Amino acid sequence: MKRVFLIALSLLMFWQSQSQNNSSSIADDTPFSRPKLVVGIVVDQMRYDYLTRFWHRYGDDGFKRMIDEGYNFKNNHYNYVPTYTGPGHASVFTGTTPANHGIISNDWYSKAEGKMVYCSSDPNVIPVGTTSSAGKMSPMRMKTTTVADQNRLHTQFKGKTIGIAIKDRGAIMPAGHSANAAYWFHGKNEGVFISSSFYMEKLPEWVQKFNASKKIDTYMKPWETLYDISSYDESGADDNSYEGVFKGEKSPVFPHDLPKYAPFNGNYDIIKATPFGNSLTTDFALAAIDGESLGADEVTDFLTLSFSSTDYVGHQYGVNSKEVEDTYLRLDKDLERLFNYLDIKVGKDAYTVFLTADHGAVHVPGYLQSKRIPSGYVGGGMKQKLNKALQDKYGKNDFIRNISNKQIFFDRAKLKLAKVEVDDVSAFVASQLVDFPQVDKVFTSKQMRETQYENGIAALVQRGYNQKRSGDVLIVFDPAVISHSRTGSTHGSGLRYDTHVPLLFFGKGINRGSTTTYSAIEDIAPTIAALIGTAFPNGATGKVLSKVID
Repeated sequence: MKRVFLIALSLLMFWQSQSQNNSSSIADDTPFSRPKLVVGIVVDQMRYDYLTRFWHRYGDDGFKRMIDEGYNFKNNHYNYVPTYTGPGHASVFTGTTPANHGIISNDWYSKAEGKMVYCSSDPNVIPVGTTSSAGKMSPMRMKTTTVADQNRLHTQFKGKTIGIAIKDRGAIMPAGHSANAAYWFHGKNEGVFISSSFYMEKLPEWVQKFNASKKIDTYMKPWETLYDISSYDESGADDNSYEGVFKGEKSPVFPHDLPKYAPFNGNYDIIKATPFGNSLTTDFALAAIDGESLGADEVTDFLTLSFSSTDYVGHQYGVNSKEVEDTYLRLDKDLERLFNYLDIKVGKDAYTVFLTADHGAVHVPGYLQSKRIPSGYVGGGMKQKLNKALQDKYGKNDFIRNISNKQIFFDRAKLKLAKVEVDDVSAFVASQLVDFPQVDKVFTSKQMRETQYENGIAALVQRGYNQKRSGDVLIVFDPAVISHSRTGSTHGSGLRYDTHVPLLFFGKGINRGSTTTYSAIEDIAPTIAALIGTAFPNGATGKVLSKVID
């Protein structure tokens, strides 16, 4: 009897073992990976070469950890123009370009409304956490869903989405239309993170607690270099004529006395143009992970995180400044702090991160000129010259309604009265513009509508062209020719210094490796969607980067 019992017990144990093995096999064969938390990071104005230029100064647990433990796309680009913050953040998370998601710039001339509009503005919402109009924001101008929206739909809205940034558009566009919340920073005399009634009626208790802690006051201090400034050998001289200054400063040199100059620079707003803005963003992100219990269960949550201060610093000081170098060395420390916290709170193998940028930046043209590299600044008088040409051709000089974002919009009502076709006047103005100094190429809306461009700058312009929102004539300037102050860097073109940005993945479900194969920014959202098993964003045109997840 004992022998029969032992045989039966052995058979039972064998059956259980096989059952467990089969279950494991099924789990292993699941065609998607569901991390507890996806963290999508956008570093505002980060050129790809900031990874390589400062590599020897980075620690092991920030940028280097992402590259050592994850996948590095070394040839990742924006495949459209204009390369601005609003379109960039929208494109990363929607998996498409302005032609489809509709965010054609940070601000643009609205043909329907007859005025300039801001990409995140929404007159129908109420500020939350402030009485300032800085809170009247939402994603209502973005026409498509984000990958975070698709995760919300896929999980029956059990998976959370929280968007965080210093800039409102850096928080709102990535989080999408169905986010639980987006929070952005309001400086001035308040120095708090705010939201709008699009998301909530009042700030959650954890946000109120964070704001009340006045954490921001710990950053209202002189900005000195993280390390001895003499070791900052990847940048130009600290004192030069190519960098901007805070109002009240006499020269753009370290240390920058924030308490002294804050009253002349928007009080708490001064923090934005320092690396402390990124540290404050990290502090708030850690509070959000706790306050919202992100990654606490098996349902995938999203945290979208944009580091905005890198852009403010770049605009003020320029690509080659010691301020930019110090900002990235400090950002590396903030990334380390974030990843270490995620290891503890979510689990080292339970979250997935990707990091990219919304655009790159050009070297200060004045600096390039000093090195005999072709570059320059856009001269004035374009509208006046075009009006004269229009007067000579049509006997009218009031056809141009707006010139903005390197685009010309015509007044359709006046064209109709003059019995002039918009395509005819567009072609004429384009022919005139080609002869302007510093103008490289000109395209008309008719060309964008009727010709399918496959490559070159024309294809980039077309992917950024939205038929309902874009202008009648689109202008491309010569390389390194910008419309900007003569100090600091800017962006917006389809040239490599603006399009080439990092793309790093690491964490759950991510392979290790790197590639120099071309990838486009619109490929990120489909890749994450494929990883976690959701539908793609509804306007997605990008492809899955199979190397990183197969």
